[in-house]
Amino acid sequence: MTANVPLNELGEFLKKRRSELSPRTVGLPETDRPRRVEGLRREEVAQLANISTDYYTRLEQGRMQASAPVLDVLARVLHLDDDERGYLFQLAGKTTTRTRRRGRQKVQPQLQRVLDDLTATPAIVQGRRGDVLAWNALAAALVTDFSRLAEKHRNYPRIIFTDPAMRTLYADWEGSAHIAVAQLRMEAAKYPEDPRLIELVGELSMRDKQFARWWGDHHVAARTVGTKTLNHPVVGELVLDWDTLTANTDPDQHLTVWTAAPGSPTHERLRILTSWAADQDLPASSPVS
Repeated sequence: MTANVPLNELGEFLKKRRSELSPRTVGLPETDRPRRVEGLRREEVAQLANISTDYYTRLEQGRMQASAPVLDVLARVLHLDDDERGYLFQLAGKTTTRTRRRGRQKVQPQLQRVLDDLTATPAIVQGRRGDVLAWNALAAALVTDFSRLAEKHRNYPRIIFTDPAMRTLYADWEGSAHIAVAQLRMEAAKYPEDPRLIELVGELSMRDKQFARWWGDHHVAARTVGTKTLNHPVVGELVLDWDTLTANTDPDQHLTVWTAAPGSPTHERLRILTSWAADQDLPASSPVS
């Protein structure tokens, strides 16, 4: 039974992606023939990929494995970006080897030492599922006091959807939340049977209709770089560049830092926030022994 989980997910992903494409987008002529569903038909995708409609239908129904060459063609036909293409191959088990991992992650000592040295730059370490494994005091001042949360609730997607303050903090809350869901989708491709991830998705789907809708859209994104605008209650507007560094010792651990250009208003406000955080005595995560 569990072996079919990624195949079913692959099928849903293919259906969602073809539903977002029009014949004109992929170079097919428009016709007057009514369409029962949005997007491309199965036979059109099969035609463009030079495979039989029956073969493609079985893929969408999760009834067969796809070869790497067919996946490569489908990625081009469906106009998948690099993240989506990687996700497609992961679901098919062609580029990654899933291993069952048990127990809770602990921040790598090297990343903890980096956090300890970052006193003027907000930074956190995230693990699988977006779990917040470690943070510095300025990250607590910027986002939330993670120490006040139960360890099992220190999860960034969960915080974004369940903490009302996040909807005010993020100037574009919907955009940030949507990206968080897409990143969680990428995690699900690597670990589709992770019970904690399944529990998290179930909880957020029940609590938030937007999460449920976006999860069903099957959009994916990797943790890379970007820019966020925050409306901080203490120092006002912050326009921050964020970057993600992956630990070689554990590719499932990512250090995210928020920075601003020297001399910019945000850079000065971060300096003020650093002073405020010191006055508040906000705790960083405990060093790893």
